[in-house]
Amino acid sequence: MIDPKEPPPYTYDRDYVVMLSDWTDEDPNVVYHKLKKLSHYYNFRERTVSDAMKEVSEGGWKKFWQNRGMWNDMRMSDRDISDVTGYTYTFLTNGHAPADGWSGLFNKGEKVLLRFINAAAMTFFDVRIPGLKMTVVAADGQYVQPVSVDEFRIGVAETYDVIVEPSSEQAYTIFSQAIDRSGYARGTLTPDPAMTAEVPPMDAAPLLTHGDMGMDMSSMDHSAMGHDMNGGSNTSTMDHSKMDMGGGMKCGGGMDMSAMNNSNQGRMGQREMGDGMAGYGSNRKVVHAETEFGPHVDMRSEAPQYRLNDPGVGLRNNGRKVLTYADLRNFNKTPDPREPGREIDLHLTGNMSRYMWSINGIKFADAEPLRLKYGERVRINLINDTMMNHPMHLHGMWSDLETGDARYIPRKHTAIVQPGSKISYLVTADAKGSWAYHCHLVYHMLGMFRKVVVS
Repeated sequence: MIDPKEPPPYTYDRDYVVMLSDWTDEDPNVVYHKLKKLSHYYNFRERTVSDAMKEVSEGGWKKFWQNRGMWNDMRMSDRDISDVTGYTYTFLTNGHAPADGWSGLFNKGEKVLLRFINAAAMTFFDVRIPGLKMTVVAADGQYVQPVSVDEFRIGVAETYDVIVEPSSEQAYTIFSQAIDRSGYARGTLTPDPAMTAEVPPMDAAPLLTHGDMGMDMSSMDHSAMGHDMNGGSNTSTMDHSKMDMGGGMKCGGGMDMSAMNNSNQGRMGQREMGDGMAGYGSNRKVVHAETEFGPHVDMRSEAPQYRLNDPGVGLRNNGRKVLTYADLRNFNKTPDPREPGREIDLHLTGNMSRYMWSINGIKFADAEPLRLKYGERVRINLINDTMMNHPMHLHGMWSDLETGDARYIPRKHTAIVQPGSKISYLVTADAKGSWAYHCHLVYHMLGMFRKVVVS
């Protein structure tokens, strides 16, 4: 462990590293071969005939066809959350499986610093400690202004430091659900090694919404719409034949959403960003390069939104305070307040059914390096054209994530780009040399990868 030069801006009595990971007894190469042959091989939650009959019996045929028709036309699944699931993975806390778990001791009234690290190959975790508030004090090793939360999502390679203050002599479960709810990792904070805490039930498996497909639903008449369990739009009561999308997800294998009524094109994808949103990132119309068209790319998001105050699929409206990127403000002032001299757009692309991943439709083996001039300030816009979360990691330089307050921009090395959304961050090219830039999901990395050269 490397101690900081200056003392941290908070106090604590003891600290623990909490490393989350995933493990399979399968050969990782075999896992990849299965994904290439059948991308949803490990997904045991796809819809079945019995699911269809249940929906018909509960809502009737009309509602069923309205709810399922668009997904079927686009050949997409609203249950495509994780490529590799708990069917083969065991989820670990500090190397311990859920059956026994890891334990950390505390004394009543102590401040305990927990340093969470996601060291998994493919798994996002949603972390909470029932009965304890967590105060987030650092993200990716950089101090942030303290934020009190009940839960946070941690992507592969991200780190969060949190402080908890157990006020009673009881055990607490550190509960880390996999994003698709196919399993969990478990630890225990306890005053006595003999004491354990109840493990809470996992939340319901999440469902993707049309918003997760890069559709801007803001111009529609929502008066007849409900909301699904994840806080997204419930389109089961909508007549899709009358929908004015003005953009959305273009799907290589099915329906082209851009052919719909575009009377609201001026508003779609160009709306003002409200409180907690980026507010000053690029608002240019999304442009797709010629390299993004073809059988290697099966989706293109036409109206991606800055959704920095959205906790993400499976965490919306769950009754708990969930950390979002909009909550993060750097503890110190932004070290480089310059405006960027230029912008670089990077579309996160792929064909999920063929399990092909790329950036701007070009896989790493065929891509030219990104070239930065030493000392320049540049804005990188990441547009996610897929229905998967991608934790994007830039080596060698900090990514100053634009979350709403330019004076206190949080510095990260890894940032999650949600499905059908976009984020932007500023980079100061202050490290000469060649650097890796990639999605940190190990089976996406082969194609969703770039070399960055600073000279």
